[in-house]
Amino acid sequence: MAEPPYLRIAAELKRRITAGELPPGSRIPSVRGIAAEWGVAIATATKVVAALRDEGVVHAVPRVGTVVATPAPSRRSVPRRDATALLTREQVVHAAIDIADEQGFDGLSMRSVATELGVPTMSLYKHVRGRDELALLMADVVFAQHRLPAVPPPTWRAQLELVARMQWAAYRAHPWLPKLLSLTRPQPMPNLLHHAEWVMRALEDHGQGPAVVFHAHITLFGYVRGTALSIEPEVEAEADTGLSADQWVDAHDDMFGPAIDSGVFPAFSRVVGTPFDFDLDEVFEFGLQRLLDGYAALFR
Repeated sequence: MAEPPYLRIAAELKRRITAGELPPGSRIPSVRGIAAEWGVAIATATKVVAALRDEGVVHAVPRVGTVVATPAPSRRSVPRRDATALLTREQVVHAAIDIADEQGFDGLSMRSVATELGVPTMSLYKHVRGRDELALLMADVVFAQHRLPAVPPPTWRAQLELVARMQWAAYRAHPWLPKLLSLTRPQPMPNLLHHAEWVMRALEDHGQGPAVVFHAHITLFGYVRGTALSIEPEVEAEADTGLSADQWVDAHDDMFGPAIDSGVFPAFSRVVGTPFDFDLDEVFEFGLQRLLDGYAALFR
């Protein structure tokens, strides 16, 4: 049987990588570029990238694209002793944040942090107990970088808008962050607790009991985090395919055409038949305002 086209294309890209035509860290052609160069469908080009990722030949870098993976360092490379002696917890956490920003949280390991810092992997355990504790420290450092002002805005609504947008900005800057946070099991992060304190202080003087204040706080936190969970998958999808969300829908119009033409979903057909640009920031802002409208009605 003839070799599937996607495997032949993957083999050619691996040849280019081996020959140095695509060095480590360089972008490989996007899904759209592969489809154009080899004259294949988007679905076939997508399988090419998936095959290379499964082999560890390439990986997705948020806001960059799919790049050639860097070979693992030689076992003979000996970390510098002075680097181990001078290592601090802050260095470990910031190195981990840099790796997660570049490769996503799934690309983070204790070994990758040690390699980044030029120290033995076991030396990290003098500063953190493991990857789970490191994740909490990373999240808390990010929220420390998005510090709330000493003097809040004058109204409860402006205060909630400020804290929600600040959290959204943190998630936008670090797409891996939302999935590290739990809605149901509070985590000991002092800098995130400042956000909770801010929200509860804004809500507690409106004639509502503690349960309502707490539920309102959790609902706001859950809304921002829940919407932000879509950021990382979209960043990775755009890097892998070279297509924005709107462009992807246009390229897969045949998937929705039969449902639209069937007449079974008339409201859906009318809405999606009206051209508009999908923007996740606009979705977040729309939902935030409607949520706060509901709080305003509750306070009245």
